Amino acid sequence: MANIIINENSGAATGGIRDLLRWEGVALFMGMTLFYVLSGAPWQVYALLFFVPDLSMLGYLAGPRIGATLYNAAHATIGPLLLALAGLVLTEPAMGSISLIWLAHIGLDRAFGYGLKYTTGFSATHLGRVGKDATQMASKAESGVVSATARRA
Repeated sequence: MANIIINENSGAATGGIRDLLRWEGVALFMGMTLFYVLSGAPWQVYALLFFVPDLSMLGYLAGPRIGATLYNAAHATIGPLLLALAGLVLTEPAMGSISLIWLAHIGLDRAFGYGLKYTTGFSATHLGRVGKDATQMASKAESGVVSATARRA
């Protein structure tokens, strides 16, 4: 995975730690997808629900604070784990299947570097900056142009 230069004081994981977290995302995606296959649940449901957590990005229409809160609620592993637990307690297999899809989605997002969001904007994540902002910051950092304020963002 490509290393984008990030200041260690930015609040984001850097270097090998960031790479490890992204590889964990790959493992989460692959593992949950494998468990979904083994569960025998229909693929149509997987395809239909896989990107549902991304609807939380609509919260950014109300501003970065609300957007980050909604995005993080839909992309933290605690939600699907609680759903799986509820499915076990209530003996409802559909809840388990949905939690596998949800965890697979979170894993794929993390593998691509889309981590939990800071309230400063969509591109600031716990895995570093993403999108156009990330490439601009990386090129500035490599040329030594990044200001102290930009490094802290």
